[in-house]
Order: sequence, then C-alpha cells, then structure tokens
Amino acid sequence: MAVSARTRQQVEEVAAEITRESGAESHAVVCDVSDAASVQEMFASVAEAFQRSPDIMVNNAGVAESAPITRTDDELWQRHLAINLSGTFYCMRAALPNMLARGWGRVINIASIAGKTGAPYIAAYSASKHGVLGLTRSVALEVGAKGITVNAICPGYVDTDMTTRGIENITAKTGRPAAEALEAIKQMSS
Repeated sequence: MAVSARTRQQVEEVAAEITRESGAESHAVVCDVSDAASVQEMFASVAEAFQRSPDIMVNNAGVAESAPITRTDDELWQRHLAINLSGTFYCMRAALPNMLARGWGRVINIASIAGKTGAPYIAAYSASKHGVLGLTRSVALEVGAKGITVNAICPGYVDTDMTTRGIENITAKTGRPAAEALEAIKQMSS
C-alpha cells in the first residue's frame, strides 16, 4: 500500500503504522497534489516500488479554511481549488490510464456534505467539494463501462486535526466558545 502526504515525517509515520498493524508492505511518498509534476513523480515512485501502478486509489488530500465571502482572498480561494479539486483531477488523470489498460480499477474521492449543501463561511471549501462531485460524476460516466468505478464519499463532521483547526478559527473570529463552534459544525452534517 502506498500513502502520500506533503510532510515526510507524517507520511513515514503512517506507512510504518500500516506495516506494523497489518503486516502489509507500505511505501511512503511525499507529494503536493496541487502540483501536477509532484503527482506524476508520486505515481512513478509507486510504480517503481510495487512494479505496477495502483488498482485502487483514494483521493483524501484536502484543506478546509473558513472566511466570510467578502474576506475570502485570492490565495485562500486558489489554495482550496488547487488542493481539493485540481489535486483530485491530477491524481485521477495519473491513475486512470493504467486502470483502463488493465480493465479494472477503483477510485474513491473524498468530497464533503458541504459539497452537496454548502455552508456559511466556507465558500471556497464548499465550491471545491462541489467540483469534486461534478468531476467524480463525469469521470464515472466516462470510464464505468470499462471496468472502473469512480465514487465520492461525502462525510459530515469527522474528528480530525483539520476540524480542530476549523473550530479554533471559528472561536478566534467569532468569540464563540469551542463547544458552540463544534455544535455548529455538527449541525451542518445533519
């Protein structure tokens, strides 16, 4: 199993945990999915390590920052599109040729409930995840008859470091207590 992240220490720890817990061979690759060349290098590294390209790919890289639309600057907007949407596109574009050649493959894109419903203060995040859903649907229709499934999962609230940062951001910007901010996030998931 290959795992990838932008931070070498983080991805090596995850790969070691996979090997320790499952006994499966794991391969850690540093990659910035917002950079098409970095994605190509990641797929080349995986193919070299396992002597084949992946049969199954989970696109889970993501960023989630909040700001009112009037204070969503170009950098925040572009960062969300680059990581959440373009990163998903770059990874699928790199993985699919070999899946198509084999006539089998599975792609799972992690979207978000916000990609189906929207939510206040996360326009960039929500727009990028709406894009992931559209991309997923289009590619699924394109490759489905060729033995490849492409699906999206739309989780709501998940207790992760990214969510913790979101709660901290809400608390800092609104003065609301952390428990209240957490409850607001949970409500968006229902």
